[in-house]
Amino acid sequence: MSPTALIFVLCLVIAGLWAVMAYNRLVTLRNRIANAFAQIDVQLKRRHDLVPNLVEVARGYLQHEASTLQAVVAARGQAVQAAHSARSQPLNAAHLGALAAAENALGSGLGRLLAVAESYPELQANEQMRALHEELTSTENRIGFARQAFNDQVLEFNDAATQFPALIVARLLGFTPATMLLVVCACCAVVLYHKVRPEAAKAMAAALLAQTIIPAGYLMYDKCTTSEAVTRSEEHTSELQSL
Repeated sequence: MSPTALIFVLCLVIAGLWAVMAYNRLVTLRNRIANAFAQIDVQLKRRHDLVPNLVEVARGYLQHEASTLQAVVAARGQAVQAAHSARSQPLNAAHLGALAAAENALGSGLGRLLAVAESYPELQANEQMRALHEELTSTENRIGFARQAFNDQVLEFNDAATQFPALIVARLLGFTPATMLLVVCACCAVVLYHKVRPEAAKAMAAALLAQTIIPAGYLMYDKCTTSEAVTRSEEHTSELQSL
């Protein structure tokens, strides 16, 4: 074998080994995302299990607030369904968007319930209610930490999959950027995602519209920049949270 052919074969071997290493790293990072989501899922299950107990305790005191209680129960049902879908495909942008919106709706419902409960001193003094409230607050904090860990893993994976030369392996083998789990209103989640991945945003919007979580005009900020969308979303937070 001539020196030129030997060098060529050696380059092919080195390139092949590098491609295998790049592929294995992307797979490892993708698996870490799934594992990080599993940690979120554990805390979401805990939150979902606490809600019926909280509603049942409050029901004994809030006979005239049936609509508030029913709204929390309905939001919890949507959140459970969204979590089930995201659990099966934690890298699916539409499922994550639906989960973020459903959890936001549940959080808004619980916030209204707790605000109403403040007008009932006897309910506030109920030991079971206080214990459930404290446990719910603790769970919310754990969800926040788990969500941050998940987003960190997503960022690490996306950096690895979009930087040259690993970008070549990622594109050839179908590694697409993962989606962060953001706590923003449903409308703005779709709008901001639309700025980065329009096709995936359409799928996310379709999932949210199907659950009537966002209105038909979900791209109301479509013509503005991402920073402007953030500013406008903050201005309309109270309005959007009432959806």
